[in-house]
Amino acid sequence: MTKDIGAPPAPDLADGHPHPHGAPGRRKTGAEHWGAFKESPFFAATVLMFILAAAAGLFAGSYTYAMADPTPRHIPTAVVGIEKGAHSREALFIEGMEKALDTSLELHDYGLYAKARQAVEEQRVFAVLRVREGGGVAMDLSGAAGASVAQLLAEAAPKVGEQVGVPVTIKDVKPLQKGDPRGLALFYISLAAVIIGFVGAIQLSVHARGLNPAERIAFTAGYALLGGFTIAAVADWLLGALDLPFTESWSILALTLFTSGMVFTMFNTLMGRWAMIPTWGLMVLLGNPSSGGAVSWPLLPSVLGHIGRWLPPGASINAQHTAVYFGGHQTAAPFLVLAGWALVSCAVFWIWRHRHPGGREKEPAHA
Repeated sequence: MTKDIGAPPAPDLADGHPHPHGAPGRRKTGAEHWGAFKESPFFAATVLMFILAAAAGLFAGSYTYAMADPTPRHIPTAVVGIEKGAHSREALFIEGMEKALDTSLELHDYGLYAKARQAVEEQRVFAVLRVREGGGVAMDLSGAAGASVAQLLAEAAPKVGEQVGVPVTIKDVKPLQKGDPRGLALFYISLAAVIIGFVGAIQLSVHARGLNPAERIAFTAGYALLGGFTIAAVADWLLGALDLPFTESWSILALTLFTSGMVFTMFNTLMGRWAMIPTWGLMVLLGNPSSGGAVSWPLLPSVLGHIGRWLPPGASINAQHTAVYFGGHQTAAPFLVLAGWALVSCAVFWIWRHRHPGGREKEPAHA
């Protein structure tokens, strides 16, 4: 009996069916299909499609929730010579204001008008109510402290005064600048610093991927200084919208840009390519609506009003607002918030710098 050396190999009957083309002809399992899909560019594109759709809704929702219908919760107000609850027309005026605004005036009795004006300068109150000579109520507003709050008080006071029979005089003792009648210019320049700050860090990660950690921090500081100067120069020198204390405003904008850029760099170190999600959520979805720039904090939902001061956008606007309108009464708090975020972000990036997707390979040492 001779063996047929040229006979074809026996068919693969492992699954009971012949595979004429061997292993390549085998159908892929569901797990194999899923693994191939995850390795393809279609996976990231599909995830991004749903993330962007959700981000669009959250973006619209967060700004609408915070700004579409601003409602006063409590308005810090100084009083001089008026006692709430007393049997006087001035006291009735205060009660009428609370009913008209559907809120409570958080009254602080300063006794002397000079002390009440000092509280206005220190942004501890938004208005001063005092007994006017010859009868009636004088209301001093601080438009620079909060344009939206001042507008609400100015609209409600004459109507309430007419209802309770109390003549009311209104004066804005701290008005906004002529180039910024609605008080939004500071919000816009701070918003520009926040967004350009992390967009700059994104661009460094794409176009300057080879930067080492120290170089990345240095270039972030570099575009922060240049960007802050440009924003201040355009708003003040070119457009004339604001008369800025230039050096102070420039430093605030530069610190905001740097902080925003390093926040993205920190998340890029921790989360890789998905770093944009927490950065956008923290700085734009939560930070900007709660900053008090477009709507004064007494008119924001109470939770947002408290959170906003501890986030970079709110700290930036607070520092800028005080620098422009309340010079001489600047506090360290907003600078500490910005510096704290920047230092934490730099520390996280530096400690886990080996996880950052950028950097150059070290050249091997010569023998």
